[in-house]
Amino acid sequence: MDQDGIHTPTAQPSWDTRVKDNRTEPASLEKDAELMLRVRDGDQASFGLLLDKHRGPVIHFLYRMVQRQAVAEELAQETFLRVYKSRGTYEASAKFTTWLFRIAAHLGLNWIRDGRPESRQESLDGESAEGTTRQVADRTPSVEQQLVYRVKLREVRRAIECLPSKQRAAVLMHKYEEMEYSEIANVLSCSESAVKSLLFRAYEHLRSRLAYME
Repeated sequence: MDQDGIHTPTAQPSWDTRVKDNRTEPASLEKDAELMLRVRDGDQASFGLLLDKHRGPVIHFLYRMVQRQAVAEELAQETFLRVYKSRGTYEASAKFTTWLFRIAAHLGLNWIRDGRPESRQESLDGESAEGTTRQVADRTPSVEQQLVYRVKLREVRRAIECLPSKQRAAVLMHKYEEMEYSEIANVLSCSESAVKSLLFRAYEHLRSRLAYME
């Protein structure tokens, strides 16, 4: 299926012709899907390109889910290991990032369900006390503004952290990864209406909890 919805009569690149000879794939593919198809055909360099491009965003997404940097990096490593192991059965039926984040979200949700109580303390004392300070210091002229920004950001993170795991994952993908409803539904293996319901309940909870900050 043409992802852009536009039929073009021009010739496709040679790699696409080669792939089409072996398997049926969309005539027009995003760059990441093109690279993954090359990985499927044995191109190790293309996997390195995908890893370099997406490792940071995946770690960032997982950190927001599990609230532990070391765990986020470990889960990201497992995510890309699973991507590589699944290369032989990969089909470009959806955006590569949708498939990638489905794997990452599954691993993150499983880790949360296992129950790791020490994760929350690091979320409040780790990034909030270190990474946020650098960002505020770069952009704000006064100590008072820095403190206000840090307090608000910490409260938002606390509120998101207290959401049920699927609501949290949906909010992170929608708000921070800017994913469409259809992509989130694909990641969470549910309908778009279920995603909208998850987001509605999550944002209602966040608005109620954070109303005092307005």
